[in-house]
Amino acid sequence: MTASASDTPATPETPWHARSVEAAQQACDTGGAGLTDDEVQARRARHGENRIVARRRRSAWQRLLAQFHNVLLYVLMAAALLALVLGYGTDALVIAAVVVINALVGFIQEGKAEAALRAIQQMLVAECLVVRDGHTRQIPADQLVPGDLVLLAAGDRVPADVRLSEVRDLHCDESMLTGESVPVAKQEAPVAEDAPLAERRSMAWMGALVTAGGGRGLVVATGGNTELGRIGHLVDTVETPDTPLTRSLAVFGRQLAVLILAVTALAMAWGYLALGLPLAELFRVAVGVAVAAIPEGLPAVVTITLAIGVQRMAGSRAVIRKLPAVEVLGSVTVICSDKTGTLTRNEMTTRRLLTAVGDFEVSGEGYALTGELAYVGDKDADAAQRVGELASRVALLCNDAHISHEGDDWVLHGDPTEGALYALACKAGLDPATASTQWPRRDVIPFATERLYMATLNGDGDGAMMLVKGAPERLLGLCGQQQGAAGPEPLDSEFWHAGLERLAGEGMRVLGLAFKPLSGDCARIGEDDVADGLIFVGLTGTTDPPRHEAIEAVAQCRSAGIRVKMITGDNPRTAGAIARQLGLNAARVLTGKDLADMDDASLGEAMAEVDVFARTSPSDKLRLVEILQGRGEVVAMTGDGVNDAPALQRADIGVAMGRKGTDAARDASAMVLTDDNFATIAAAVREGRTVYDNIVKAIQFILPTSVVQASVLLLALVVGMAALPITPVQILWVNMITAVTLALALAFEHGESGLMRRPPRRPDEGLVTPLLLRRLALVGVVGTLLVIGQFLRYQEDLMLARNMAVLTLVFVEIWYLFCCRRLSAPLWAEPSLRGLMPATIAVAAVLVLQWLYTVLPPMQALFESQALPAALWLEAAVVALLVPLLVEIDKAIGRRASKAGSA
Repeated sequence: MTASASDTPATPETPWHARSVEAAQQACDTGGAGLTDDEVQARRARHGENRIVARRRRSAWQRLLAQFHNVLLYVLMAAALLALVLGYGTDALVIAAVVVINALVGFIQEGKAEAALRAIQQMLVAECLVVRDGHTRQIPADQLVPGDLVLLAAGDRVPADVRLSEVRDLHCDESMLTGESVPVAKQEAPVAEDAPLAERRSMAWMGALVTAGGGRGLVVATGGNTELGRIGHLVDTVETPDTPLTRSLAVFGRQLAVLILAVTALAMAWGYLALGLPLAELFRVAVGVAVAAIPEGLPAVVTITLAIGVQRMAGSRAVIRKLPAVEVLGSVTVICSDKTGTLTRNEMTTRRLLTAVGDFEVSGEGYALTGELAYVGDKDADAAQRVGELASRVALLCNDAHISHEGDDWVLHGDPTEGALYALACKAGLDPATASTQWPRRDVIPFATERLYMATLNGDGDGAMMLVKGAPERLLGLCGQQQGAAGPEPLDSEFWHAGLERLAGEGMRVLGLAFKPLSGDCARIGEDDVADGLIFVGLTGTTDPPRHEAIEAVAQCRSAGIRVKMITGDNPRTAGAIARQLGLNAARVLTGKDLADMDDASLGEAMAEVDVFARTSPSDKLRLVEILQGRGEVVAMTGDGVNDAPALQRADIGVAMGRKGTDAARDASAMVLTDDNFATIAAAVREGRTVYDNIVKAIQFILPTSVVQASVLLLALVVGMAALPITPVQILWVNMITAVTLALALAFEHGESGLMRRPPRRPDEGLVTPLLLRRLALVGVVGTLLVIGQFLRYQEDLMLARNMAVLTLVFVEIWYLFCCRRLSAPLWAEPSLRGLMPATIAVAAVLVLQWLYTVLPPMQALFESQALPAALWLEAAVVALLVPLLVEIDKAIGRRASKAGSA
């Protein structure tokens, strides 16, 4: 690939990674002495500073005022204003308080995603080394311009996009950009024009961390023109979609507002034209109808229900940053997950050791030094153990990494793959301290891209060995023998290449191990020593294994009707192997190059079948999310790198990693996993479904009871009753103590059985369902007749009649609350004291408040209430029992019809 790229002549359209060093220098007009100060000033004037510039944000006042842009709130504010004009100050004050509190909650929850861009900007380094006028200078990184010659060393963050011109064992951690789980070895030679971002080894990207070696290169892009800058632009411009609940509530609010205004207008017209009632009295009734019909407690109940979900999820190691995200989880149809660290452990683990005398399997997880090296071959076990020990010694001593036990964690110090080999040796029974004492290191040839191996000289005066590890193809070409059961024997290249293909086919990173005996007085080694006499010992297969709990979580998601798709920057072979272990469909893997060749329509069709996407760029991930959303899917996107931030923000719910994720990813997300575990998402989905169910239960409670309250006033107006059965201020009292207090108990309900065995609800499913309409009709009609019936029974005493009407209404809502605890199951299903406790406490609180309403003199003066004997309390409770009886009959009919339909 390198040769073909270097043979291609550079044209103005040739990307930087495909140009030779000379062509890049010529295009940048930069010599070996770097730019002059005059050239720097001219280029800065042309390209600007090396910064990522954000667009202007909305002010705090603009965000606060936007919270009032809700049609239901408009109707409520109008009702409050009308009540104030008509002299009903208490009504107006309470309604206004509900509006303001709801707006403040939304204001506090909004605006956190804006920190994502700031987090990306913080990844820019403060200072860097640059060659100008032939001298090395340390300058602020924002002063870099295209054409600058920068120096890179281990520990540096790359200050701009750089075309490398000199490389000395340079490795960069680009995981936050590409998803590549291990540091990438860099090179000077150009690569193919169509190479994906993760394979452009001739480039160093802004924000990447230099983990080893050093080098220099030409700055070819700064600020917003860098790969990091493009991601910043995507984060800055991508719009966060409304949640399904937000969309449903908006539609529902408009429908309800139109209905309330229409019904109120018709009632007023009837009262004025047919009954001849004065307009002032009609306006008073209109305010009462508005207060009764508008579920002013609904926004507060929804917010509190979501907040309770946030608390429960925090206990399950999922931190919610944006309140509506709780409900979105319940409607997710597709989860797009990164591979490294989410579905996998993000800890390289050596699983296999292949030798000439048989195979070994390695147990244990991650960097924990627990497990064993087990021989699974059918040859001489003792001879195999000796070869396995030799291979483990090479892995341990030809190695610059080590692992320490700090508290409850095993901490890697060094390269991830070397850490996996260190753990392999320890599992084989080698003690690192003892091995280092017996075989001290005398010399080393560090790994370099052009060599593709690392070699060390270990030993003392009695004997020495050269230990080598590296690319299998490279080492096999240097070896003439292999270590067999009885000692060195002729190399069987065909055997080793078959083993290499087998391990690579399983998605493993394969390294070769070799050694060469040397005399005890050997003090140094060179490349000539490696060129001949090497004895091949074995192949190691290392992988970032899937989490066991992630495998179970993927299965659970599939049973819940949720598709899981892996979108990673890693290579296709590794991605496919991990996907198969997770239970995903890996029959076909699409790469970023494949995506570029497909239009949106064909890609949308392919996504119905394909679950694995590899070598994807940030724009690829964003495009995949948008195509899924265009097909009606509700998408959750997980990620931990800067490259994930645009897709995290665009998804219906972005899920970032809390432990190993970047600040940019966390700030762009709606939810953060504190344990970086995919299994936590499955638990959060269950909680999200519970939250949505509880909101639906609250709506099914609030709306029918609001219909009862409004219908009492409307029916009295339509039939021309001389007095209202319940006054507007009494309606407001019932709203205050029941519609919010009782409905709030439903927010504490736990998930019903079978919650994760039913498919996700349709994204376009509104809040007005056939079930809700049946409840509105049944509870509305029966409740209204019961309340008016009680009023008519005692109408000779107007105050007593109204108090009995209010008390009956309160008991209707109390009994109906217990029906709403189950959407379709009977109210006695899954009985438990813990489950009944919230509803019981709410009912007790309402009864105490209602008793105070009837006996306290200030309440009697404000609400025209009076004390009632126990017999009348019992009568109201018994009369109201008709509502739950009929509702449970309706539930039973619905269950029977559902069974008949599914049969």
